Amino acid sequence: MELRHLQHFVAVAEDQHFTRAAERLLVSQSGLSASIRALERELRAPLFVRTTRRVTLTEAGRALLVEAERILAQVRSAHEAVAAVQGVLRGTLSLGAEQCIAGVPVAGLLAGFRRRHPDVEIRLRQAGSGELAEEVAAGRLDLAFAYRTQADTDQLRSVSLAGEPMTVLCHPDHRLVADGAVLTPHDLADEVFVDFHPDWGPRRVTDAVFAAAGVRRTVPLEVNDVHGLLDLIDENLGIAVVPRHFRHKRAALTSLPLKDAAGTEYETIALLPPAQATSPAARALMELLDA
Repeated sequence: MELRHLQHFVAVAEDQHFTRAAERLLVSQSGLSASIRALERELRAPLFVRTTRRVTLTEAGRALLVEAERILAQVRSAHEAVAAVQGVLRGTLSLGAEQCIAGVPVAGLLAGFRRRHPDVEIRLRQAGSGELAEEVAAGRLDLAFAYRTQADTDQLRSVSLAGEPMTVLCHPDHRLVADGAVLTPHDLADEVFVDFHPDWGPRRVTDAVFAAAGVRRTVPLEVNDVHGLLDLIDENLGIAVVPRHFRHKRAALTSLPLKDAAGTEYETIALLPPAQATSPAARALMELLDA
């Protein structure tokens, strides 16, 4: 098995198409097909289900994809480590982040990184914390800034960065503002909620808060961006329970304290591979964050 076979396999799996993958890799389609057939012969298993329009992974192909991506990430890290020893940081920094992550000025951090390491290509991807954890563990991302969704494993470690309580965000004319009391989940049981997709960190924290209090809630207004959430609250269509720093994003809205008996806190973390597998670029970004 050669590295180029794995590179070809991953490209076809990503594009779900031999022609597009061949064009991206700058190889002939016949050469790409031969490479995949050689890999299938060696593994004695079909890796793709081929149709006239696209290809999809078989069960064996899905199993190989996880390992292939991890192997290629380790090879890339090895090349970058050698370059770092020689005094030059090159390669790619693949970073994941949730939107408006607490305690991490992502744009400013990446600008500072680019000034220090201009030869490193920066790639940024936004997603929910659960998906980001999977991407780092699989080697598709060098690191990610997210909410803690799981304990550390042999493929994933976390570094705590910041923590803050959750708060209730609502329109200034909402009845909760007139009450003027510290709120509990029970006080909010009948409210209309605006919230994020269940994979997002703030949604996971809010769900945990209400579950711990034994309060069932529904989310009729579900969004995938912070400004969409703030706009709906601004129109008094619902309320949201969000990390405290969200209150600074729309001055016209009112923030009310939430009494959480479970003590559930929004914790921002950096998700990284095990120390020996962490790329030089990811280590350099973390050093800049600590500076």
